[in-house]
This record gives sequence, structure tokens and C-alpha cells, in this order.
Amino acid sequence: MTSHAQTDAGRTTENGSPSGWTAFASVMMMIGGALAVFQGIAAIAKDDVIVATRNYSFEFNTTGWGWIHLLLGIVIGLAGIALLFGAVWARIIGVILAGLSVIANFTWLPHYPLWSIVVIAIDFAVIWALCTGPQRSTR
Repeated sequence: MTSHAQTDAGRTTENGSPSGWTAFASVMMMIGGALAVFQGIAAIAKDDVIVATRNYSFEFNTTGWGWIHLLLGIVIGLAGIALLFGAVWARIIGVILAGLSVIANFTWLPHYPLWSIVVIAIDFAVIWALCTGPQRSTR
């Protein structure tokens, strides 16, 4: 009889490392967190954005949003690392933070639409993967 290590954070392999959707969510959280960090740094470094339309010019100061993205990115990346190592709390925190990241990037759409859409898609994939939960064995 073989023994499989099982944690509450997701399905694991015999050596205790996460497999399947938990590993996917962990890696996507780390990538999404890194993207948010870069987005935040870019917004902080170039904090004035001028948008020219046909009849108007708008000037935005993006420093505040840059700090939000930077901090969210760091926390999401750290939660992704914790999930990879099997932390039970990281699954709940991952869903909450990915949801906050969706909201933050939705409001960021007018400034960087393509980047925001990519990050929103990653966040939705993470939420789905974390909400599927560990698979139960019927043995």
C-alpha cells in the first residue's frame, strides 16, 4: 500500500509537493504578482500620463495606483510561494487577493488596456484553480 501525502491546500504528490491545479494557481500567482510589481514600478516612475482625445487632453497622476499595484503584486507573489509550499491559508488569501487584483486592474483599463486584460485573465484563472479545491479520492 502506498502512502500519498495530502494537505488541505490541495492535492499533493508522494513527496509532498503540490500537483495539478494547486501548482498551476501557485505559479500563476507568482507570475501575476511579478506583473503587478512591474506595473506598479512603471506607474510610480512615470506618474503623469497625458491622454489626448479629439477635443480634450486629460492629465492623470498614477502614483497612488502604482503603489497599490506594487503592494498587491508583492503580497500575491508571496502568497503564491506559500501555496507552492502547501500553506493552508494561502488558498483563501489567494482568492481574496486575486479578486482585489481583478478590481484594481479593471480600474486600470483606461491607462494600460492590454496589460490589464492579461492580468485580469491570469487572476480569473487563479480564482478558478483555487476554488476547484483538492480532489477527493473514493478509495
